[in-house]
Amino acid sequence: MQIEMKTLDNGTAGTIELPDEIFGAAPRADIMARVVHYQLSKRRAGTHRTKGMGEVSGTTKKPYKQKGTGNARQGSLRAPQFRTGGRVHGPVVRDHGYDLPKKVRRLGLISALSQKQADGKLVVLDAATAGGKTKELALKLKALGWKSALIIDRAVDEGFLRASRNIIGVDVLPTVGANVYDILQHDVLAVTAAGVEGLKERLA
Repeated sequence: MQIEMKTLDNGTAGTIELPDEIFGAAPRADIMARVVHYQLSKRRAGTHRTKGMGEVSGTTKKPYKQKGTGNARQGSLRAPQFRTGGRVHGPVVRDHGYDLPKKVRRLGLISALSQKQADGKLVVLDAATAGGKTKELALKLKALGWKSALIIDRAVDEGFLRASRNIIGVDVLPTVGANVYDILQHDVLAVTAAGVEGLKERLA
């Protein structure tokens, strides 16, 4: 498909050919949901933890004799039924991540790119460069009407990265870091011409 290429100054820079198999596929909401869940699960720290009966502080002495008191038999004050006792089957430190087939992850990224194209939220830039001045870049993005935008380039320009770092709602990623979650989180997806080539190689 042919799409108009823009500049950061809101001008035109000709047209570019986008492969239909990457930007024109039928979006799969179920696949995108699977990939997003996979990403968020891998981000979880998994550091929640509680102490069991053998870990809480307290005496190991039997509270009272087994028989003759009229009370229920007890073997330890560290048992879970007591106020200072340990917890039964509590959370432990673990990794919440799981494996997802590479083909599913690839299809999820293609679906996210195609979804943005279908919604008219995909913009192709000729280049993403700036002199490192946040104010100048913020004015350009305001003129474009971008309040929430993800900009993808093959190799992120250091000056552009510095300039965009403090702009709320704007993120910059290299093509190797492009992912379903960040694409769907932002309203506008802007890909440079070099970024398109990078995505072609990655999804080939």
